[in-house]
Amino acid sequence: MAKIFQVGVGSGGMVVLDLISRDSRIDHLVIVDPDLFQPHNVVRHLFPVSAVSRLKVEVAAEWVRDRRPDITMESLPFDLTDPAQQHAIEHAAASADVGICAADNETAKYHFDRLMRRFGKPWTLGEVLSGGIGGWVHRFVPGGPCYGCLASHLQRYDPPDPHAAPPDYSQPGGTIPGTTIPASRASIDVIAGFHALATLALLDVVTGVADAEASAASWLFALRAVPGIFEQPFKTHRITVPKLPRCLICSAESALTGENLDVALAEALDRLGHE
Repeated sequence: MAKIFQVGVGSGGMVVLDLISRDSRIDHLVIVDPDLFQPHNVVRHLFPVSAVSRLKVEVAAEWVRDRRPDITMESLPFDLTDPAQQHAIEHAAASADVGICAADNETAKYHFDRLMRRFGKPWTLGEVLSGGIGGWVHRFVPGGPCYGCLASHLQRYDPPDPHAAPPDYSQPGGTIPGTTIPASRASIDVIAGFHALATLALLDVVTGVADAEASAASWLFALRAVPGIFEQPFKTHRITVPKLPRCLICSAESALTGENLDVALAEALDRLGHE
């Protein structure tokens, strides 16, 4: 039996949670999200209007228990990076078999990455592009490239800002300016479905169903034809990002850990932003 640690139960994260929770091998789920369910969330979320103003993690736990009453659920209604909650966060990460990141800000992605590498856990990340034109699904494994290696390859050099709108990185060759166009529910479901499948593939390895060890990889899914970005709809691109010897994140960990590493990362990203 397996334990999953997931951050983010928004419109995409909840779809991933719903799909993976139906796998009978999973008997324990820990979910982290500080947000309340808001009226504007309803159109792209699984939750009903009656759930407005409630904590997303509470409604998510009820949703899963209605379908899997045998499953153990832990709901942590706080920010992943909250210093006061790191003991509970680290316990969840250390005891998990597989991690899932469905957060929509860079700060949380870097923090989750550090947790998973610290405890040697494989994890997945899903990202829907602005306007729902496509999306990314990333798979990370212990000893492989970190999120910093991936961010460098995709030219995500801006300092993480939890208050900024998430940028649209649809091409490995260059940065596309961020937009605020929301994705459709259909686009969110498609990318979240692939995210769930990538997670279950890692679970196959952890539980011994798959003999070959899964490697780190990323998949870019084009859902719409967009001039200059995606020439064809419904096309998949697979990329393998190498572990960078001079990565600002994982190459520094032998000398820096915890808060010192976070400070070093912030300073390094700030320098890049001014070069």
